[in-house]
Amino acid sequence: MDNHFTVTIHDDNGVKQFNVHKFIKKAFLYAGLFLLTIALIASGTILYLNASMDKLQAKKREVVQAYEKMLHKNQELQATMNRTTQSLLQKEKELDELSDSLSQIETLIGLKPIADDSLADRVNMTMLNSTHRATLLELIPSGSPIEYRGITSKFGKRAHPILQKQEFHRGIDMKAKLKTPVYATADAIVEWAGIHKRSGFGKLIILAHVYGFKTYFGHLNKIVVKSGQFVKKGELIAYTGNSGLSNGPHLHYEIRFMHRALNPYYFVKWTQQNYNEIFEKEKRVPWQSLIVATSLIKVVKRTQTRQLSQLERKSKAK
Repeated sequence: MDNHFTVTIHDDNGVKQFNVHKFIKKAFLYAGLFLLTIALIASGTILYLNASMDKLQAKKREVVQAYEKMLHKNQELQATMNRTTQSLLQKEKELDELSDSLSQIETLIGLKPIADDSLADRVNMTMLNSTHRATLLELIPSGSPIEYRGITSKFGKRAHPILQKQEFHRGIDMKAKLKTPVYATADAIVEWAGIHKRSGFGKLIILAHVYGFKTYFGHLNKIVVKSGQFVKKGELIAYTGNSGLSNGPHLHYEIRFMHRALNPYYFVKWTQQNYNEIFEKEKRVPWQSLIVATSLIKVVKRTQTRQLSQLERKSKAK
């Protein structure tokens, strides 16, 4: 069997023949196939890598866009946090100022805040709205019991005008002509209405108010209420006079709290307009307790102290 083949080459020099073994032929054939396979694999690999690279580039672009969005949101969040921080600092400053103002009000009215109380609780405790104020002014003696024309003798030490000896004047003597109408300065029960010889007040009315307050009206001419009777603020109770140890017509007016004499002048001038002044001027009253006690009480209809007309005075005098 012939395992060779002849290769003939024609050129300018003539014809040349080469004998090549068939094994070499197969070797070239296999080598060619191998190289072709390698080329196909390489081409496929390159195409795959190119496709993978495109995907990676797309992923990279997505990541970059997401990062830029996140960075933008982070900047917005940071700006929001800065604004919130500034707002909180401003609110904290305002709360500090409010707390300082609240402390001044608490000191003014005698409140002693508890350490565990929140600012809201403290505000609620000191928040005296018009209704609450009206309630206090209705229940606690306030305003003038007569048409105010001045004072002839103040509260405190003085020489008694009749006995001519030093004494502590527990009330004030208010200027008034004979038979000037006298009105209750707060809702009350009439505790005493009649002549009171031992005190020297002559005809005397004692009104018992809520929360330990009492008012005294001395040297009266005529009494128009009776003991045990309930009277409203502004209601007529008597007429001024000169009875008892008195050197002329006037009204002796006292206010007592738990048997302690208070300066009536502060209460005579106590109104909605100067509402807080009394808390500073009169320290012997536990205003904190009174505010707490009256915080849930509401007077349905407020009665103002009024002056009677000439016709009413005549009808009452009969």
